[in-house]
Amino acid sequence: MIHHWQMLTASQLAEFAQRDPVAVLVLGAIEQHGTHLPLATDLTIGEGLQSAMLEQLAPCVDALCLPPIAVGASDEHASFPGTLSLPAPLAIATLEAYGDSLARTGIHRLVLINSHGGNKAVMDLAALTLRRRHGMRVVKATYTRLPPLDDAIDADELRNGLHGGALETAMMLHLAPTLVQLDGYQAPSPVAYQGEGLLAPEGAAAFAWLAEDLSAQGVAGDARQATAELGARLVDHYARQLARVVTETASLPPLKKA
Repeated sequence: MIHHWQMLTASQLAEFAQRDPVAVLVLGAIEQHGTHLPLATDLTIGEGLQSAMLEQLAPCVDALCLPPIAVGASDEHASFPGTLSLPAPLAIATLEAYGDSLARTGIHRLVLINSHGGNKAVMDLAALTLRRRHGMRVVKATYTRLPPLDDAIDADELRNGLHGGALETAMMLHLAPTLVQLDGYQAPSPVAYQGEGLLAPEGAAAFAWLAEDLSAQGVAGDARQATAELGARLVDHYARQLARVVTETASLPPLKKA
């Protein structure tokens, strides 16, 4: 059974909490994505993946969708207009506050569907606090860390197209095509890295980066490879994996407070 938190009454929510559901929280971002994608790209993708994931869940899985967190930790994009960003301590505190509210309601399973790389560090720290504070099972599911769709995007683009490239653009062409503006688009030339060895912005040995380190446009990757058909396949692929994450979270034994 699937419910959305804000659509329930307090008594309905309390009753549903007794079923030990998995709470699901989308972590997005409002930040620059070059000249071709809107500021809401990460939020749109996160919400789109959640919606598609819910369609894949078996009826026996109890899921409770929280209102998404639209603004994340996006300091790496602060040099470009339109970026909204929470300081890391506030982003961590916000996630902890959501978890505190869940615990007060009697819910101790939480899956974070994250669609923005800058949120990874803060959700790691908040999740550990919630584990210790409430015995909460917090599962961190950043979709770009899930196994990629086979034979969909070439290896170089998957490695280097980490912001505004083919992956995000394809999903946006599927989820919100009217917001994608590819007329006159030119793929950016990297200015500070080639991403060929262990060292890369999101490589095995990652280094801190600002968007302007990726390219003059603040993006990386080639959006010209994106199509709506590819986007539909990608959304379906990641949604299926996220449905598995939620299902497996529901089946895990409860935890005890530290």
